[in-house]
Amino acid sequence: MSTKITYTQQGDYLIPDLRLPEQPKVEIGIWGKRHLRHLKNHHPIIYTNLLTSCKLTAYLADIDKQAEDMFFRLVKQLAEKEGVTEQLKADNQMLWVCKMNNIRNRVNEIVNTELVYI
Repeated sequence: MSTKITYTQQGDYLIPDLRLPEQPKVEIGIWGKRHLRHLKNHHPIIYTNLLTSCKLTAYLADIDKQAEDMFFRLVKQLAEKEGVTEQLKADNQMLWVCKMNNIRNRVNEIVNTELVYI
């Protein structure tokens, strides 16, 4: 099987028309998007290697899934540990919101440190 390579003239040079194969459409969430931005800005070689080997989308989807699972698991664990219950929500909704926001912010930092910005 032969592959025909086409070229485009740019000035005095012939540039090969290279295209990556089609990637499956996968929805990447906020964690995967943050990690993508981090890779582009701080690890361009890793980013380029993943992109050119057609593994970037699957890699980002995996990071996103791991981060989301970790986030929800830690929020649940910390809420149980700190007594942030449905009863508290019914009794004092503002206190419940404050405590849950505090927990979510702490967990957000943990997930960013452990999975996203590595």
